[in-house]
Order: sequence, then structure tokens, then C-alpha cells
Amino acid sequence: MKGARYGYWCECWTEHLTEQRGPALLASFDAYSAPQADRWVAVALRTISPALDADASDEAWEWLYEGRIETRRALLRAEPCSVSVTHADTRITWTIRPVLFLPLVHRQGAELPPCTLDFRIRPSE
Repeated sequence: MKGARYGYWCECWTEHLTEQRGPALLASFDAYSAPQADRWVAVALRTISPALDADASDEAWEWLYEGRIETRRALLRAEPCSVSVTHADTRITWTIRPVLFLPLVHRQGAELPPCTLDFRIRPSE
């Protein structure tokens, strides 16, 4: 495919374990190499580790020292990966999935198809 590029789609999700609502997307990142993808997780874990409780901090540093190597190997095999730590009643999960990024068509100066007029912005509730 012309212009398509392989990479990794990275997300950070939080989930409150004591509440009945589902996980919430906290952040996302498009990486174009396995090192860039696992580095995104590593930087986040190093940044938040001082604020984590002892068990969660241990989970974070265990991945940084041991698990990161296996994550990188899995990414190079084009396998999805995830890393989770649980702090108090919150689970934080980073996911990394191999993807194919497709280029977007530039819309400026282009005539849009008539169906675009069928979509209306809904008022917020």
C-alpha cells in the first residue's frame, strides 16, 4: 500500500476496581518502532512510580528491569502486549498493538461527497 506505514498503537487505560463503571482511556500514542512504543510505557512508569504504593511500584520496576525485554521481543514479532500495575483500587494498563497507519487525504480545497451533509452535530446532554 502506497503511503501506509507499520507501527504501534499505544494506549493507557485506568480502571477503578471498586466501582461499577468500565475502564477509561487516559492517553494514546502512535509509535513507529518497537523501541519507541515500549519507551512510551517506560517513561510513564518511571514518572509515576514515586507516587505509587509499594506493591505497585514493585510491579512497575519489575517490568522495567525484567518484563520490558520480553515486551520488546513480542513487539518485534508483531504481537500485542500489555503492562498493568494496581495502585490502591485503581488498575493502570498500557497496551501496545501492531498496526498499519494509513495516510489521510488532505481535505482542503477538495469537494466533499454529498453524504457529509447528512451528519449533524448532536447537542450535548
